[in-house]
Amino acid sequence: MQARRAARELAFILFSQFDKKIVSYSKEDLKDIILKSVRILSSNASDELKITLGALIEMRDNIETYEANHETNLERPLGVSNIPVPLPMTSDMTGRINEMIDIAEKSLAALEIAEFTTLDSQNDVKDYAVKIAETFQKNHKEVDDTIQKYAKNWDIQRMVKMDKDILRIAIVELIYLKDAPMKVIVDEAIELAKKYSTDDSASFINGILAKVIVDNGI
Repeated sequence: MQARRAARELAFILFSQFDKKIVSYSKEDLKDIILKSVRILSSNASDELKITLGALIEMRDNIETYEANHETNLERPLGVSNIPVPLPMTSDMTGRINEMIDIAEKSLAALEIAEFTTLDSQNDVKDYAVKIAETFQKNHKEVDDTIQKYAKNWDIQRMVKMDKDILRIAIVELIYLKDAPMKVIVDEAIELAKKYSTDDSASFINGILAKVIVDNGI
């Protein structure tokens, strides 16, 4: 995971903990929230990996039971080892494997963010996340007005907070920071939406950011 990508995801987690008094947070407050966020990420990742491990052990036990009860092995003499048998790949098993892969990938991503943030050589991650937050603090009204302008038929106060925070981060980067390629900012905003929200949210966010880009000549 690249440092900036980790910083954007960390900023998203940071934004998720903001209340309506966002302008009252100091830089130290932001850093403290980031530290707590990293601890939560690490703890959640550890818990999810334990769940995945448990599911894998259960699946292994089921496969061993299936093998032992297969007619090929039931016909073998007592005391001899079982031999491998064909295993039908059912949709249920495929679904469980996909679910475990998804959990493992999210857990690894969370641990990567934690690692990036805690390594002294990667202070850019924490600093850039704080920079995004501070820039939003200074320009929060203009950023939210921009979202409202392009989110037709949507009241920003009733918008899903995850979608709103992803848009806030992307707009801050596009309009105010301007130190990352436009395509990277949009692509990673869409990836955040897919990871933390829904496919519909990804399309919604992409549409708004496209209008922001065109109207601001980015």
